[in-house]
Amino acid sequence: MERSSGILMHISSLPGKYGIGTFGKEAFSFIDFLKKSGQKYWQILPLGQTGYGDSPYQCFSAFAGNPYFIDFDILEEEGLLNKGDYENLDYGSKEDTVEYQKLFINKNKVLRIAYENSKGKYTKELKKFIAENKFWIEDYSLYMAVKNHFDLVSWYNWDDDIRLRKKEAINHYKTLLKDEINYWIFIQYIFFKQWNNLKKYANENKINIIGDIPIYVAEDSADIWSNPKYFNLDKDMKPITVAGCPPDTFSCTGQLWGNPIYNWKALEEDGYDWWIKRVRESFKIYDVVRIDHFRGFEAYWEIPYGDKTAENGQWTKGPGTKLFKAIKDKIGDVKIIAEDLGMMTDEVIKLRDYTGFPGMKILEFAFGGEDSGDLPHNYPVNCVAYTGTHDNDTVCGWYNSTGTTAEIEKAKKYLNLTYEEGIARGLIRGVWSSTAYLAITTMQDFLGLGKEARMNFPSTLGGNWMWRAKESDFTDKLAKEIYDLTKLYNRVAK
Repeated sequence: MERSSGILMHISSLPGKYGIGTFGKEAFSFIDFLKKSGQKYWQILPLGQTGYGDSPYQCFSAFAGNPYFIDFDILEEEGLLNKGDYENLDYGSKEDTVEYQKLFINKNKVLRIAYENSKGKYTKELKKFIAENKFWIEDYSLYMAVKNHFDLVSWYNWDDDIRLRKKEAINHYKTLLKDEINYWIFIQYIFFKQWNNLKKYANENKINIIGDIPIYVAEDSADIWSNPKYFNLDKDMKPITVAGCPPDTFSCTGQLWGNPIYNWKALEEDGYDWWIKRVRESFKIYDVVRIDHFRGFEAYWEIPYGDKTAENGQWTKGPGTKLFKAIKDKIGDVKIIAEDLGMMTDEVIKLRDYTGFPGMKILEFAFGGEDSGDLPHNYPVNCVAYTGTHDNDTVCGWYNSTGTTAEIEKAKKYLNLTYEEGIARGLIRGVWSSTAYLAITTMQDFLGLGKEARMNFPSTLGGNWMWRAKESDFTDKLAKEIYDLTKLYNRVAK
């Protein structure tokens, strides 16, 4: 396998003038930076439309994109906006922090202006887009329109006729909310148009995109509302059990994610068609896909609905090899990374080995035991080595506050960390020099940032997904330093 490396940074973390990273010029500039740095991969988090809590792992749809990432300057170039429509609005006061409440108010206001200005301009393109995405776009756009009609409350709190998808109610709201439905279709058309142009530029510059599929979908989502038979719901469409994971190093009471559990029997009876479509669509927009919480396909932790913690859950068998055989039979061999963190049993390892997917190694986890599998000398070639993920503290944050004294001392000895090199660069060297075919670190770690730049604190709501880079961070000097390190360990993109 070809040795290579990449950088993990979500679209939201890109610099820019309008409150959050977008598919605009800063994203194209970051691709240029990756190329100068000798990287082959840009890893991002899920691109879905975020809901309450702003988590990219809790989206209104498994297929729709996040409108926040649509770039206004591109819309202005296409004649859909004037600069006065968007330049002087308040998107937040800090260039290195996303302020989601301000985005929610002002970004959506601008997108509606663009929609009004688009009417009559994209008839043929929208018709083609709807036809290509018919299996999800109609339910999604109706769901979003009805959600706005009911003041954004969860679909569980809609009137019973539309909540339960009565035919008369569906027809009624399709007529009543026709313009609103068309707005959400337009937004998705623009999202994928801008994303596909960005991805095309990345691929032309030999940068591959690693995307992310959350294993579960959000409770408040078009997916569950439009496909209730594929989820473990009662007769009133309420979840019976929800997802999470047992107590671990991240949380002593476990992680209560709250996502409804799949009805794997119903999915199997339909040939896993919904999951196959989900994977197929992901490979239209990504080059490689990381499947989050891979161990949940072998067995998953399900918690009674209404519990306040994940402690009272139980392990239940998942679809195992049957799902991945169905995917391979329909799609063929695909480039998937298995997020195999957490409680790994022999059965989970057998499932991962059956698929042939590379697993993940996290260097921040390596120094707590006697001879951890996360230590570089234990890595198999077929794995992806990280300093840390979006759920970890930054390397400097881990070194200065999160890691134990014993862990820090072992890391210093194992990696021969020096003050001159710097802690972050020392751990990056650890994964870059490893035998793993692919090494990845976060942009925060290359910048040597502390805990203030952490992306997510698992099992917490609020204050996450907010970090942004500054335009001044991406210097030629840093690109050369990264290139030299990458060349030293034979990982420069070919």
